Amino acid sequence: MATSEKNAVVAELAELFRTSTAAVLTEYRGLTVAELKELRRALGENATYAVVKNTLTELAADQAGVDAFKGKMTGPSAIAFVSGDPVDAAKAMRDFAKTHDALVVKGGYMEGQFLDAAGMKKLADLESREVLLAKLAGAMKGNLHKAAYMFQAPLSQAVRTVDALRAKVEEQA
Repeated sequence: MATSEKNAVVAELAELFRTSTAAVLTEYRGLTVAELKELRRALGENATYAVVKNTLTELAADQAGVDAFKGKMTGPSAIAFVSGDPVDAAKAMRDFAKTHDALVVKGGYMEGQFLDAAGMKKLADLESREVLLAKLAGAMKGNLHKAAYMFQAPLSQAVRTVDALRAKVEEQA
C-alpha cells in the first residue's frame, strides 16, 4: 500500500473514531466472508464494521485522541464504529458471538473510556434506552403520587378532625 493510501486510510479511521459514539474491537479469525456480512447486517445502519490494519488503526486512534486501544491491537482485528445507541450494537455483537465462536470481542471504547470484554458484556445486558426511560417515568410518577398523597393527608386529617368535633358538639346539644 502506498504512503498516500495509508494516509487516506488513517484519516478515514481517525474521522470514524471522532464521530462515533462508541467503538468495539473484535478479533474475527475464522469467520467467513458470508458470516462477516451477516454480522454487518446484524449491527444495522447505526454501526460500521471494518476490518482494519493494526498499525494504521493505532495511528488513527492517536490522531483522534483515543488511547484506549494501545497495545490491544493484536491478531486479525476489526472494529465496529457505532454511530447510534452503543447498547444495541453490543447486544448485536453478543448475540452474534453466541452462534459464532470465532468472533471474539476484545473490548470497546465509549465516552473516553476503554471497556474490556466483561464491560462490553455488561453493556450488552443493559435494557434498551426506551425501556430504561419508561422505568424512569414510572418511578417518577410513583414519587409524584406519593408527594400528592403527602400534601393531601394533612387536609383530609383536618377535615376528619373537624367532622368529629362537629359530631361531638351535636351529640352534646
